[in-house]
Amino acid sequence: MKGIIGVARYLNDNAEMLANEIVQKISQSPNFEALKEELEQAIIVYTEFIRFLGKSLHSSENNVPEGLVEWSKTNGKRTASQGERVSMIITRYPPTRLVFIDYLTKISIEHGLSSEEFVFINKRFNYLLDISINETIVVFEQVKDKIIRKAQQEVLKLSVPVVPIQDKTAVLPLIGSIDSERAEYILENVILKIIEMKVEYLIVDFSGILNIDSIAERYLFDIYSVLRLQGIEVVMTGIRPELAQTVVRNGIDFSSIKTYATVKQAIATQES
Repeated sequence: MKGIIGVARYLNDNAEMLANEIVQKISQSPNFEALKEELEQAIIVYTEFIRFLGKSLHSSENNVPEGLVEWSKTNGKRTASQGERVSMIITRYPPTRLVFIDYLTKISIEHGLSSEEFVFINKRFNYLLDISINETIVVFEQVKDKIIRKAQQEVLKLSVPVVPIQDKTAVLPLIGSIDSERAEYILENVILKIIEMKVEYLIVDFSGILNIDSIAERYLFDIYSVLRLQGIEVVMTGIRPELAQTVVRNGIDFSSIKTYATVKQAIATQES
């Protein structure tokens, strides 16, 4: 155990020097690509990891040093925020692991460790590295999911604009594919915007719709009902024959809704 304690002390005292050497060695691996800024960040990251490893060697149990999990989570958040892909994290670990093991082997030999002590250090290193990889990737995916959801919300906002065309009259142009998520967004968010705009006559235009699922159809009917309860007159335009047939087949009664061929026709009717 005395030899292991000596290695632990050596790792802690020389963490930054070892990190520099290890990063330099890793960067020379075949197919390894990284910017100068990334290598500088790697030195900081590996310096901390080496200190975590040194601290861990003081215990015979597989205890994770305090701070390693949070440190790994921080790395995951930073990597995700920088727009990197998870594959960029994964592909860098194999050469990292090999170089680290080479250095740990050299250090173990220099400190006269037995085979059992050498195996202990390698097992501890691999255990901590795997814990770190797992925590980093979990948080990376969580942050990425948040970024994607935020982007999807922005797309939804742009995909269902309420366009005022004259006093208290607006058009809600529906474009592309309408699924239940998009229809639900309209029900929960766009209706409030329409009410806040004090719209009295709303034209919902379907001419840009490519397809619509049955759940979304029912949402749209609910949207119509809610707006009518708010005293807003709702008319629909651009409903193609095939879309109308699909709606009827799914058992939704649109007979009470005024429909027109075009937005222009709906505006002309409202003005007359």
